Amino acid sequence: MPIETPAADSAATAAPAEGQRDFVRQIVRDDLASGKHRAIRTRFPPEPNGYLHIGHAKAICLDFGIAREFGGWCNLRLDDTNPGKEDPEFVEGIKDDVRWLGYDWHDLRHASDYFEVLYRSALKLIGDGKAYVDDLSADELRDYRGTLTEPGRNSPYRERTVAENLDLFQRMRAGEFADGSKTLRAKIDMAAGNMNLRDPALYRIRKVAHQNTGDAWPIYPMYDFAHALSDAMEGITHSLCTLEFEDHRPLYDWCVDNVDLPAHPELWQSVVEQAGIRTIPAKPRQIEFSRLNLSYAITSKRKLAQLVNEGLVDGWDDPRMNTLRGLRRRGFTPAGIRLLIERVGVSKQNSVIDYAVFEGCIREDLDATAARRMAVLDPLKLVIANLPEGHEETLVFANHPKDEGFGTREVPLAREVWIEREDFAEVPPKGFKRLVPGGEVRLRGVGIVKCEEVEKDAEGNVVALRCTLDPDSRHGLPGADRKVKGTIHWVSARHGVAAEVRLYDRLFNVAAPDDESDGKSWLEHINPEAKRVVHGWLEPAAAAVEPEQRFQFERLGYFVADRVEHRADAPVFNRTVTLRDTWARQAGA
Repeated sequence: MPIETPAADSAATAAPAEGQRDFVRQIVRDDLASGKHRAIRTRFPPEPNGYLHIGHAKAICLDFGIAREFGGWCNLRLDDTNPGKEDPEFVEGIKDDVRWLGYDWHDLRHASDYFEVLYRSALKLIGDGKAYVDDLSADELRDYRGTLTEPGRNSPYRERTVAENLDLFQRMRAGEFADGSKTLRAKIDMAAGNMNLRDPALYRIRKVAHQNTGDAWPIYPMYDFAHALSDAMEGITHSLCTLEFEDHRPLYDWCVDNVDLPAHPELWQSVVEQAGIRTIPAKPRQIEFSRLNLSYAITSKRKLAQLVNEGLVDGWDDPRMNTLRGLRRRGFTPAGIRLLIERVGVSKQNSVIDYAVFEGCIREDLDATAARRMAVLDPLKLVIANLPEGHEETLVFANHPKDEGFGTREVPLAREVWIEREDFAEVPPKGFKRLVPGGEVRLRGVGIVKCEEVEKDAEGNVVALRCTLDPDSRHGLPGADRKVKGTIHWVSARHGVAAEVRLYDRLFNVAAPDDESDGKSWLEHINPEAKRVVHGWLEPAAAAVEPEQRFQFERLGYFVADRVEHRADAPVFNRTVTLRDTWARQAGA
């Protein structure tokens, strides 16, 4: 299905997927060339027990991207087999995140759509002598399972008759037994080297209401069983997943092969007709790839939830979080995320990508797509003393230095302006190229000013600078080309709009926060400087914008109007990323 790229994305930033070469795409090409498949069908199957994070972005881009590239389609399927931990709020969040990344799905499905088919399939396995009801407790199951070096032992209930197993499983379905008292297990091989094949559980008793099916089911299928047969039911050709599922592939294939849905329409035909499923079950192929691991980040749903629940962040969409909704609120772009996924590539080699690579992709996209504005975040007043009281004029600035298509804007100028406090030094350090007593600097778009007087308060703090403007240095005049060492930005004090600006940075201050070899908890590595709030001034054209409008604040970084709290009369901006990688300098210090 074609991707509708958001208008704000840079077409130049994200190279077309058609040019990508990796082992997954080669498998797809070979399958098409051999005639094995006439159409490519994939799926993205998240569990709705939390919000998606940056790690999910790789799976989204691969699942949906390959389907688009080869003219096929991709389903969004919610793996809702674990009631009690899943929430409709997360379902809506997942849908919103997938669309924000620039993708749409062929069909929206739930594993619960197939509960009846899965139940019938389990009955078939029992009837074929390939599944049995077990009464072992959870602790006993672990003991009987064996270890990596020792084979497991057969359950004492393994040789129940087909009739007995059918009766017990149907009574499980009727809700006769307590939670955890019985499980349905596949009968495979308790001595298998792959522990996933040691009679894995297919169903467990869980008397918990389900968000879609209510109290209709007191038993629920296990992930491996439901996932494999859901893929088959939807006619998925290539089931793409991360490397931790590589050891599960033999079980995936066992479930698909032994149920054999294509050969048994009595299991599924009436159910799929009721659900409106338009595909014929097929045999999918599972292919594993390495997950996306970033330095200075965590992607554990449990730990992300802990950050939220303990109030260490301001919610799932906190811009310090690597959830997709957090990254969105911080101003990261879909095109920048897709560019990261493209550059990381697809392989079976696990590795950790430096977070600076991610930030670099975002900068690259924003450099091309973000209009420029002026803002002052640590204001110091500068008075242009040789302009008259009440002076006011309008200057015209380009919105983008590299793209005339962005147009121009009007920027007001008055006698008093705000400049960044760090752009003045009474005692300048070596190499300082900005404003000093008696020195000159160019005010961006205005002309060259000379610092004539420094005004201080009773404590000796600098509160204002009195400067003179060289009138011949104004734009279009003979002195406009006169060279000075520095150029600084400004905001008119009369016209500037007060704004709250949140300076966000990486949530963790070490590259591997999960590594506790130093004896510290991962929570001790939270960066205390990951969020700072300042109050500054914006030029009017930066304030009167819609939420999620992105800009480069000149000389300061890339910023976005907060999607939740920003208003034109009370602007709130979040720093997306600095203009340059400041962490590299820290690491080298």
